Amino acid sequence: MRLDAYLGPEGPTLVVHAPAKLNLFLEVLGRRGDGFHELETLMVTVSLHDTLRFTEEPTPAIRLRCHGRGDLSEVPSGDDNLVVRAARLLQEHTGTSRGARIDLWKRIPVAAGLAGGSTDAATTLVALDRLWELDLAPEELSSLAARLGSDVAFFVSGVPAAICRGRGEEIHPVRLPLGLPVVIARPSGGLSTAEVFRHCQLAASPRSVQPLIDALATGRIAAASRLLHNSLQPTAEALKPEIQQLITHLSHQPLLQPLMTGSGTACFGLCVSHRLAHRTARRLRGQGLAHVVAGRLGT
Repeated sequence: MRLDAYLGPEGPTLVVHAPAKLNLFLEVLGRRGDGFHELETLMVTVSLHDTLRFTEEPTPAIRLRCHGRGDLSEVPSGDDNLVVRAARLLQEHTGTSRGARIDLWKRIPVAAGLAGGSTDAATTLVALDRLWELDLAPEELSSLAARLGSDVAFFVSGVPAAICRGRGEEIHPVRLPLGLPVVIARPSGGLSTAEVFRHCQLAASPRSVQPLIDALATGRIAAASRLLHNSLQPTAEALKPEIQQLITHLSHQPLLQPLMTGSGTACFGLCVSHRLAHRTARRLRGQGLAHVVAGRLGT
């Protein structure tokens, strides 16, 4: 999360780039009494990002405007948007009467398993804490993040890679080689995270993330690609067959073991070079896939 501050014509302004994430590993370990699922997942930020601009309002109002190419109807507006919910939660928690105008440029697809809403919410907490001069402790921000969603705490932590446990709010940073080339693609339409988890089957013998961590840490990328894992993928494919079709399509490209991220629908594959990743993304767009980007792990 990169934060740039400047004094604009309308007052103090912050511009922040909010990264998406990929799950290189995701195992569902069990169902919890609070209705969530116990997880072990390896999350890594990617260069694909949204951009948010925060300018202080002279009133306590929270005003959000969304920008982006194409149809923005999938992006929640008003109180349904996690950005607005995060800002109001911060107001309620601190009692501040300060407000903000927030401009959001969307690039991360909605309902794709890339945590676009979560990263925008985390960015809002961090940026408004600074803009409003609240000086909350990191633990306080993390606690607020957990109230907004399972992935929000990861982005608030500011680390590029972590093993996340619990329902995703327990963050354990890991050191991994960043900058690896990746191609990300999404079929048309998304999936409900709640629906995917509602139908998922628990593994009789859950896998461990540690072999993947070891392979990545020692630079054995081809071996690591064979250890990529997402136990939600079979359920998501059953709910939306286009995911399996996309995985098959990606497997015919120069990508290492394509995988779905999160609860879907976006899929990705590591690549051996940035040039080849960009060339592959262009080829896939030429073959009719509308939502394809080349990027890198880490930000």
